[in-house]
Amino acid sequence: MTEKKVVLKFSAQNADKPIIYHLVKDYDLIINILKASINPHKEGTMVLEISGDRYEEGISFLEQHGVSVLPIETEVVRNIERCTNCGACTVHCPTQALYIKRPSMEVEFDGEKCILCLMCLKICPVRAMEVKV
Repeated sequence: MTEKKVVLKFSAQNADKPIIYHLVKDYDLIINILKASINPHKEGTMVLEISGDRYEEGISFLEQHGVSVLPIETEVVRNIERCTNCGACTVHCPTQALYIKRPSMEVEFDGEKCILCLMCLKICPVRAMEVKV
């Protein structure tokens, strides 16, 4: 069974369509929505984990309906030598992939929870968070 993380970009023309419903119902895919947003212009972005035997068919369906599909082939990593454990990144991490371990008060990173929002890269004052391609 294929499992991949992807970013979907919706236009105003397809943002209000039941596209995710069809991925589940018609293609028997398992969808885990990691992050979703629609701006005032009705353009949307979703970060998904998609798994199932008909993954490729589901991706073709999305593309046929004007949804841009970007596979996530990168990952965020923490440079432990550079990290000062200030905790600034933990406040901005929407999934708590970055958190403070108690009682040691050290910053920990759980890459499995990361949805690649990249907020940690912008926030980290010592640039301890890096993108690995």
